[in-house]
Amino acid sequence: MLTTSLFTAEKKIVRGVDRFKLVYELQLPKLEQKGTLWIPLAQTDAYQKLQSLTIESPVPWRKTHDAKHHNELLILNPGPDESGKRITIRYQVERTEKKPHTEVGDPKQYLKADKLVPLSPRFIPFASKATENLSDDFARGKALYHHVLGRMRYDKSGKGWGRGDALYACDARTGNCTDFHAYFIALCRAINIPARFAIGFTIPADRDTGVISGYHCWAEFHADAKWVPVDISEADKHPELTDYYFGHHPANRLEVSRGRDISTKPAPKSGPFNYFIGPHLEVAGKKVPLKS
Repeated sequence: MLTTSLFTAEKKIVRGVDRFKLVYELQLPKLEQKGTLWIPLAQTDAYQKLQSLTIESPVPWRKTHDAKHHNELLILNPGPDESGKRITIRYQVERTEKKPHTEVGDPKQYLKADKLVPLSPRFIPFASKATENLSDDFARGKALYHHVLGRMRYDKSGKGWGRGDALYACDARTGNCTDFHAYFIALCRAINIPARFAIGFTIPADRDTGVISGYHCWAEFHADAKWVPVDISEADKHPELTDYYFGHHPANRLEVSRGRDISTKPAPKSGPFNYFIGPHLEVAGKKVPLKS
């Protein structure tokens, strides 16, 4: 992975435009029979331009997308002959810092519940109290941002974190980026503010090469006919950027997919993807671990 950018001293977030290369690689395990492999694919949008995309695979693949969120993905059917072989996806990306923006489409679809972000009465008292005496959705969204920031703490200890479970986050008051933003989205929807989830990778801005250790996710809410970006878990980890992360997503990131409960055709036997960031392999209807 290579990233070249101009970066600020504010924890080295990239403002403006970032250009980088990212190599995504996975190794197939030993296979006794053919399986089905799902791999999410980043795609071009208004803020993210894939200048090149190269797929190197020992097995034929086809592109498809989910009907609800239009996320792109690869479907492959590796078998015993591909055991131990590697699949490599190479991206060259130009990404623009995201600010409040308009977008075609009905935001009301993002008022609906997700499996782990339910429309539960549990969230209404928290959302109502945090937004008391506020009338416009932008101000209410900002109040909810600060409520989550004040109530939760970034902590990946124990069990239950990392699933984007809004009820867990509300009760435990700890978790990772999925939990922070699941709780925020649930609060927004509880008071009729559309909100949505996206996941991908943060590209390090303070070095030119290296390994990305894991995913990152973020959210947006709809107010005044615009989608407003937020990243509350990063604000928790870097308090000096609290103001920045309300209303901005920096340029040094790659969005891989959007939404929760992602249904694909063919569908995994395990059901819709809770969120879609990593590869998923099934053989004879059972999930098989992968190295990526």
